[in-house]
Amino acid sequence: MAESVYVGNASVDGALDAGWLLGYFKPDGDIRHSTDLEIKWGVHPPGDQRAQWATGETRTALLVLISGRFRVDLPDREVMLSKQGDYIIWGPGVDHS
Repeated sequence: MAESVYVGNASVDGALDAGWLLGYFKPDGDIRHSTDLEIKWGVHPPGDQRAQWATGETRTALLVLISGRFRVDLPDREVMLSKQGDYIIWGPGVDHS
């Protein structure tokens, strides 16, 4: 039987899998495996940005700012998260960078 509780540290665990803590890419049977939800821990240095836009997304995304400032580029606007707790949610089909 798979464990039903997992305790870890986002910085440590995220470093092992490109920042991802929960999602379809974790092994079957691991409590962190999910086809419904994905969670990533990211620490971005100032000026860091994607090499290319993420397109064709099929999932809903939630991005929550823990500290600093973070810009999300969408096809029709730019969103700046600047206060701790600011967040943005986008649905399937929304390209972003």
